[in-house]
Amino acid sequence: MSEQPTTVTRPGRLRTGPSPWIAAPALAFFAVFALVPLVGVFVLSFMSWDGLGAMGFVGLSNWKQMLSNDVTQHAFLLTLAMTVLCWLIQTPLSLLLGVFMAGTERYRNVLSVLYFLPLLFSATAVGIAFNALLDPNFGMSRAFGLDLLSQDFLGHPTLAFYTIMFVIAWFFVPFHSLLYQGAARQIPVSVNEAAMIDGANRWQTFWHITLPQLRNTIVTSSTLMIVGSLTYFDLIFVMTAGGPGNATRVLPLDMYLTGFRSYNMGGASVLGVVLVVVGLTISFLLNRLTGSSRMESTMEGAN
Repeated sequence: MSEQPTTVTRPGRLRTGPSPWIAAPALAFFAVFALVPLVGVFVLSFMSWDGLGAMGFVGLSNWKQMLSNDVTQHAFLLTLAMTVLCWLIQTPLSLLLGVFMAGTERYRNVLSVLYFLPLLFSATAVGIAFNALLDPNFGMSRAFGLDLLSQDFLGHPTLAFYTIMFVIAWFFVPFHSLLYQGAARQIPVSVNEAAMIDGANRWQTFWHITLPQLRNTIVTSSTLMIVGSLTYFDLIFVMTAGGPGNATRVLPLDMYLTGFRSYNMGGASVLGVVLVVVGLTISFLLNRLTGSSRMESTMEGAN
């Protein structure tokens, strides 16, 4: 008769759930592809390097030069303005569209499929397409013959900035709408029906029932939206390359142009570190101020 293996556990140490070692591959992947490059960029920010020659330690010279640079300061303010406008434009649009598409009517499902098409395209393809559509010589102005569309949307500094904002919203709002659609469909129908029976109209039901239930989703979407606005590069680079002048030269694009056009890898590394610090700070503040670290389900019947 074979003996059955026994497991000896120390008194008072009862382990529940999966082993922490399950996270080891993910942590190793994160360390190799995130932490190690970040440390390298931080070290490079104190070096003078053109990408080809030998490196030289310059201390805080790169930091002083970049942080006092007028172009970099303008890029920082432009990035801040774009972040705020992205949130103000995309959040209400995404919320309303997501709640609308959460309905069970067939026509809403058809519209949802059509509206989510931008998610299938790359940012580069979208940028090239809008460049062609907005071209004043052979774009939509020639197709429809409207004077309003014949303006040089990407050649005027103010128009170029707001055109970029429009394209970014067109590209990213479907993703955030998908988050709200999934969350809205989790709200029990009985809650809305009870509100209707009590005499609430559609607006009151949305404001007092639906919106509070979407609080956690709003926090998640806002975090992705705000932190993601610090990484807008490919779409802007394809459409305007930071121009006209520096009208759309946001901080990620400024980092690229500093490193690969001016061959100042040390200065570009400074901007990279600044972007990482700003992104982590915003994420931490949103996490603390909104209480997302102690989030509990707002759905009916959940504890």
